[in-house]
Amino acid sequence: MATVHTDEWQGYDCLPKMGRDHATVCHAAGEWARDDDGDGIREVHNKTLEGLWTGLRNFLRPFRGVNKKDLYQYVAIFEWG
Repeated sequence: MATVHTDEWQGYDCLPKMGRDHATVCHAAGEWARDDDGDGIREVHNKTLEGLWTGLRNFLRPFRGVNKKDLYQYVAIFEWG
């Protein structure tokens, strides 16, 4: 099962109860990424998803807004394009 990486927002506290592995970084303490296993690679972070949303916003910008009912189609084009 994949591990869900998030910040420490309390809305994510339910993930372990739902059977999900959960690792966090504490932005309030200045932590943005963490190396849990000591191999020099910071595996615990949430920048991948934040980067994905930035890319999606940049992809949608030339359209100057899209209808909510069509948004899922634009997201699919971005994901698989």
